[in-house]
Amino acid sequence: MAAVVAAAAEETTSEDTAVESIVVVHNIAKRHNVGTMARSATAFGVSEMVLVGRRDFNAFGSHGSTSHLRFRHLHSLPLARAHLKERGFDICGVEIADGALPVDRHPFRKSTAFLLGNEGTGLSPKECEICDFFVYIPQYGCGTASLNVTVAASIVLHHFGVWAGFPERNRVGSKFTVAEKPVKQVRRNYCVESIESVIEERKSRKESASHDMFEEPQVVDDSRDGNLLETLFDC
Repeated sequence: MAAVVAAAAEETTSEDTAVESIVVVHNIAKRHNVGTMARSATAFGVSEMVLVGRRDFNAFGSHGSTSHLRFRHLHSLPLARAHLKERGFDICGVEIADGALPVDRHPFRKSTAFLLGNEGTGLSPKECEICDFFVYIPQYGCGTASLNVTVAASIVLHHFGVWAGFPERNRVGSKFTVAEKPVKQVRRNYCVESIESVIEERKSRKESASHDMFEEPQVVDDSRDGNLLETLFDC
């Protein structure tokens, strides 16, 4: 009986401590990169993609993988950090920053959310502020200063999957098996808002009205509210 109880406790602990990975998307200049990242995310066991700021995204390059991912929208970086911390996630910035560790050392401790920088400028100071630690991808050739954000995401997410011990997907012939398509997203290429995000956005709008400015004007784009169809199907 003691052995059975111990085995059950061990199984429960294993389930409770199972790790997850999340991709945080903020200030990505080329929105079609989100679709390509979604394809890599599904391949490497990511649980969710969190869109911070704007809610629409271009699914080009996803090859249908967006149907197999959870999407969540949060209005601001501080709200995103608070939400991820409530869920027990570390936030890892992918950037060649001071103190950044090479990703192949697998410096992970638990469930981790990965924040990748803008294609041209990398992570901004405000993005760096919400990160707990940083990793970078070692390069060995001399022909480029950096990688495309989708390539960087693929490499980092694969390393996390190796560290976490995610089970390899079954293969049939030369392809990996694809799961049955789950329930369709509420709106195509459009991330629905959480209650927290609605509250935060309304608060931000009130504050911006009193100051006649937005804290992050490059992310909040009120002009799209007047043309919802253009927002939903923008490519």
